[in-house]
Amino acid sequence: MAGTERIAITGDHHGTAVVDAFIDALTARGIAVTDLTPRGDGVIDYPPLCAAVAREVASGRADMGIVLGGSGQGEVVACNKIRGVRAGLAYSEFAVDISRGNNDANVMVIGTKVIDEQQALALLERWLGTPFKAGVHAQRLAQIAALEQEESAAH
Repeated sequence: MAGTERIAITGDHHGTAVVDAFIDALTARGIAVTDLTPRGDGVIDYPPLCAAVAREVASGRADMGIVLGGSGQGEVVACNKIRGVRAGLAYSEFAVDISRGNNDANVMVIGTKVIDEQQALALLERWLGTPFKAGVHAQRLAQIAALEQEESAAH
């Protein structure tokens, strides 16, 4: 994807097994990777990991983010709590096409209990190669940004 030079990545205890394969695929494309994955045994809670990746993206320190979890459902919710982040759950080619092409998602979430490593890597390639369509979709993103501003002002 043009303009993607820096990606922040993390994985919980379900995602750590594929993080290195993702990092290898990204660095092979010349993308700088910030690996925020905790290493070690045991259960790793995903909300702080999601927040760390999402904050890298929201701050501009990363162009995009990747979160590897179990189902990906909770991870998407957690990532989308950070203003400016549009996390999409990548479970199929269709989901990637919509999240990137229509929603300009800047964080990709993969459920490693849902798809295997080979599928996940194929979806990563599709994610990186799918441009935002703009047009009517840009108007919708502006509406989403306005919702974020309303929520921010309410607090």
